[in-house]
Amino acid sequence: MTAREPMAMPSGVALCKHCGLSSKLMPTKETGYCPRCGNKLAFRRNNAIQRTWALIIAAAICYIPANILPVVTSITILGAEEDTILDGVIILYTTGSWPLALIVLIASVMIPMAKLFALAYLLITVQRRSLKSNRERVQLYRIVKLIGRWSMLDVFVISFTVALVQMKPLMTAQPQAGIVFFAAVVVLTIFAAQSFDPRLIWDSANSMENRHE
Repeated sequence: MTAREPMAMPSGVALCKHCGLSSKLMPTKETGYCPRCGNKLAFRRNNAIQRTWALIIAAAICYIPANILPVVTSITILGAEEDTILDGVIILYTTGSWPLALIVLIASVMIPMAKLFALAYLLITVQRRSLKSNRERVQLYRIVKLIGRWSMLDVFVISFTVALVQMKPLMTAQPQAGIVFFAAVVVLTIFAAQSFDPRLIWDSANSMENRHE
């Protein structure tokens, strides 16, 4: 059995989140300053679990009105019609634009929900001090951060659709409250992914190793 590589925290090494430099901290201190950029160093982010829970709970609350409230109102000479995100998906599918309908469904409904469940799973496993699937959980966190940049895709699709509708005679479109809540979900989940400290995933394994030693 090969020897295990030493972990950064027990070795007194902290990573600067701004410039990426690994620095040695004083044995008696848990915080310090990066010698390269001068930013504050710490072994772990303060209250990372509490902040991440607060952000994903707020995002989950906003997720409900984001999918229930209308995101756009179409106004024609026949009257006004309000559509939610799912209404838009159905309309796009029935009119033959199924690729666009699939993009909106994935970006607007599935990805935000998947991010909420993934972050909640990471938090629960960290709080339960799980020792299983550490590498897989780190990969899951990286995927959540990676897809975060595409979460605003639906907002751009709706904005583009509104602009196209406005160009047609006798027809206008106006964004509604649903788009505000959806944007809030996107922003909150991005902040939640940023506030979570993936190094917490390895702390339980480190504690168990120290106990055995």
